[in-house]
Amino acid sequence: MASTAPPTLPISIPSAAAPSSLESQQPPIATPAFRAFINRISETVANGLSQRRPWAELADRSALSKPESISEAAVRIRKNYSYFKVNYLAVATAIVGFSLVTHPFSLAFLLCLLASWLFLYLFRPSDQPVVILGRTFSDRETLGCLILFSIFVVFLTDVGSVLVSAVMVGVALICAHGAFRAPEDLFLDEQEPAATGFLSFLGGAASSAAPAVIAARG
Repeated sequence: MASTAPPTLPISIPSAAAPSSLESQQPPIATPAFRAFINRISETVANGLSQRRPWAELADRSALSKPESISEAAVRIRKNYSYFKVNYLAVATAIVGFSLVTHPFSLAFLLCLLASWLFLYLFRPSDQPVVILGRTFSDRETLGCLILFSIFVVFLTDVGSVLVSAVMVGVALICAHGAFRAPEDLFLDEQEPAATGFLSFLGGAASSAAPAVIAARG
């Protein structure tokens, strides 16, 4: 009597394309790279602000005196800036921020410009082109449009004049304080590198954020 083999049961294999389909539904912005960029910016700002001098020293009225000459005023400005550079830059940033807050349209234009560069170019994967109203824009076209939009915002609106005025006011206040503040009581470390403190924020943030931007564009 011949034995019959048992019937073969069908085996269902999960489709391997499911993860890729889920990945394709993710937003075009590279979220990990963007979060790494924001975290690095926050860390460098906090590190720079932690190196600021006591504000009581900056506002010490007993240390104010009139310089005897322009050369002495220049020396005072250089020494005071070397010591109070983080405080000075914080004051200048506060002046620029206050100027933008008092001009809400300029602030809105500037935020739109920043968001356009971040989400349409820097953190947009290169394999996902920009599509607006059914029109697909290449990377070169997107970059050209962003440059034209930047020129429009900076030069053809009040944004440029607001920023320049705020920076000039901040520089004037810093120079006035540096010229009239006698630095004899300050401990100045001449061996300190010129790019330490809050000045290293731009360079450090840009260099650390570059891999994230490259990963997002790849």
